[in-house]
Amino acid sequence: MKATWLLSIVLAAASVRAAVHYDKVEYKQGDTTCEGLLVYDDIFQGKRSSVLIAHQWKGLTDYEKMRGEMLAMRGHVVLCADVYGKGVRADNPKDAGALAGKYKGDRALLRARINAALDFLRKQERVKPDQIAAIGYCFGGTTVLELARSGADVKGVVSFHGGLSSPTPDDAKKIKGKVLVCHGADDPNVPPAEVLAFQKEMRDAKVDWQFVTYGNAVHSFTDQNAGNDNSKGVAYNKDADVRSWREMKMFLDEVLR
Repeated sequence: MKATWLLSIVLAAASVRAAVHYDKVEYKQGDTTCEGLLVYDDIFQGKRSSVLIAHQWKGLTDYEKMRGEMLAMRGHVVLCADVYGKGVRADNPKDAGALAGKYKGDRALLRARINAALDFLRKQERVKPDQIAAIGYCFGGTTVLELARSGADVKGVVSFHGGLSSPTPDDAKKIKGKVLVCHGADDPNVPPAEVLAFQKEMRDAKVDWQFVTYGNAVHSFTDQNAGNDNSKGVAYNKDADVRSWREMKMFLDEVLR
């Protein structure tokens, strides 16, 4: 009887845990309509802390949805943002490079798009508006760093294998929250000079920052679809993926209440 009772409790808990919601949402930035994904687990009641996810260079995909679910199951309300605009996605590297390049070349537009997502998230009924952080992958890492450099009121940002360059490094003085960068030591897309320039930028602006480097990791080390050949400069690294996620969880536990 006791074993049956315990099994029923476990099954009931699993049923409740499965109640993760994925709501497509629309919001505006200027004349552009963006389509994001709001993710939350309704086992958690009341207002709570939130995480904004900025997508990689192809646009909002199932990858961000998966990360959103992982964060929602930790109790956060998550918005997977849409930087490119509704229906604008890339299915090949050439188009993805063009899209990402457009926004990397226009940091004001990039900041406007990600701030529009932040404003939308802040207004959601389940969200504590003063308890928001942002994370991003590759292009999304660049995006959340630009969000911080814009002076946005976020508690912290996390970049996973993101670009670190800034055409306006003095803007780091506007950063209000803490910064965590998770970086592949052998990432050919972010050369050592760019790393050093970023670290100088953070020091000069007196930002509360952390920079964690993962040995034997190249670009896209968190993406299981990136293959496993480091010689291509893009590859999945399970150890770096697990370790960087652990670092992020500790960081979010620190900055969000």
